Amino acid sequence: MQITDAKVIAGRLSKVRDIMKSEGVDIYVVVTGDYHISEYAGDYFKEREFITGFTGSAGTAVITQDDARLFTDGRYFVQAEKQIEGTGFSLMRVGAPGVMNVAQYCESIVKDGMSMGFDGRTMPAEEGIELSDICKKAGAGCLYDFDAIENIYEDRAAFPHSKAFYLDEEYSGESIISKLSRIRKYMDNKNADIHIMATLDDICWTFNIRGCDVECNPVIMAYSVITKDEAYIYTDKDRFDDKTLAKFGEACVEVLPYDSIYEDITRMNGKVLIDKRRVNMRIYQLIQSGRDVEAVLSDNPAMLFKAIKNETEIRNLYSVHVDDGVAVTKFIFWLKKNVASGNITEADAAAYLDNLRSNIKDYIELSFDTISAYNENAAMMHYHADETNAAVLKPEGMLLVDSGGQYMRGTTDITRTIALGPVTDEMKMYYTLTLKGMLSLANAKFLKGCNGFSLDILARAPLWNVGMDYRCGTGHGIGYLLNVHESPNGFRWKHNPGKNDLAVIEEGMVTSDEPGVYIEGRFGIRIENEIVCQKDFDNEYGTFLKFDMLTVVPIDLELVDVNYLDAVDIERLNKYQERVYKTLESYFDGEEKDMLREATRPVGV
Repeated sequence: MQITDAKVIAGRLSKVRDIMKSEGVDIYVVVTGDYHISEYAGDYFKEREFITGFTGSAGTAVITQDDARLFTDGRYFVQAEKQIEGTGFSLMRVGAPGVMNVAQYCESIVKDGMSMGFDGRTMPAEEGIELSDICKKAGAGCLYDFDAIENIYEDRAAFPHSKAFYLDEEYSGESIISKLSRIRKYMDNKNADIHIMATLDDICWTFNIRGCDVECNPVIMAYSVITKDEAYIYTDKDRFDDKTLAKFGEACVEVLPYDSIYEDITRMNGKVLIDKRRVNMRIYQLIQSGRDVEAVLSDNPAMLFKAIKNETEIRNLYSVHVDDGVAVTKFIFWLKKNVASGNITEADAAAYLDNLRSNIKDYIELSFDTISAYNENAAMMHYHADETNAAVLKPEGMLLVDSGGQYMRGTTDITRTIALGPVTDEMKMYYTLTLKGMLSLANAKFLKGCNGFSLDILARAPLWNVGMDYRCGTGHGIGYLLNVHESPNGFRWKHNPGKNDLAVIEEGMVTSDEPGVYIEGRFGIRIENEIVCQKDFDNEYGTFLKFDMLTVVPIDLELVDVNYLDAVDIERLNKYQERVYKTLESYFDGEEKDMLREATRPVGV
């Protein structure tokens, strides 16, 4: 875990406060992200990390002259506490009982005559609107273009600029022309003349392009404007080869300079469809300030369309999960065979798995940095080991490995918790209850109309029954050669209206199923499979849906205690293990095939 020297962070904080004072800003809000509301931003955009020292993917800093707070969620409590120690920042554990979120905290400290500032390019419009309203109510000013870090950010990375490539229909399954037609029909239904997109995955999906501007997210920095007759991509034209430009020409798509989007918005007339959760505050403010422009607030149609994978994408996903499953299974066998040597660290294990993936024929990159966390480190949900801090693995306890790849055939995401030797009865209990929940959700039959709030209880119930829970969602949507975390589908139990809405689960949606147990200072457990929604049958009550497993990697039977499983759980487990064996057996021979047969043997019979 990278920890920036606390004195360095304190020095930066002092400089920011000097700038705030000179500009008359009393409260400075620094969010995590780029100009496109991306979950993972490139190195150029790491201002929040620069000022706090916290390296997690989610968090917001709120700075005043005499206080500094870092807000983050339950995935990062342990990590954040360690990284901000001694920096002058204190941790706000968002979601914990009695802890305010960013908006509530700002509301509690803002007073008449004060001024709040933030960079409207990185602030999601929905959050910026809330902060602006808080300021208005308190009689405070709000600056949408305040960036105190920009001028003190030494050794800043270059702005991302990668070459793009075109995703042929053998992978995308749909042409640009078809996608634009569907988007325009959606616009017509909303009575909108113009649609602005800022989110990179929506833009890349719409125009069948991919790139590498954001590590592990195959996208390029771009904006897009779509009208009833025209379509524009705002980015650098030299990113595209002749083939891609020809495809754009066929679809009447024009490439315009990246930064010119803001000036073009000021000249727009008519009704503009935007998703305030998926554009930045600067775009929103420009639209709202236009005299002949009316904002039509709605979901990005591309977000909704791309969540439902087409037949081509699903066929490719089944294929790539076999190759990915072979790599992960070979990794598990190698680990169990060699851990006793005492020469393998968490980082070594991650590197071995990463190398196996890199040899798959259409591999592009990882879908996120591999999490390889031993024993107590696994209690940190997004722990990352490197050569400077990696724990040495011993032939005892558990290693949690969360990993995935980006391939032309799609995106993978899988977690396995692996016994390295003797484990405690408590570990087995929690592992088995986690497994029970994962299998319960994956085998659900449900009426069309359910969303992730309806189904989350299936995964949590076994843990809730013993007074255990996990501080995160149970699952997230997964893109196709796009973001490994993709809206709008997912599984969560806690509903915050307007903040974390989940879409109805539809046929073709791919979602992760990953319950877990995280006990600080001791161990962490997670079991994650990808599942795809399918139609089951129709009857008098409506359409029933089900899930099918995409992931094919054995469950570690050394961690299973059948005393915590009912007959239906044992049947589900054995059925899954049998499927894994039949799917993977032709890829193994000799000793490894014997290990596969043993790893997938039936239990409880």
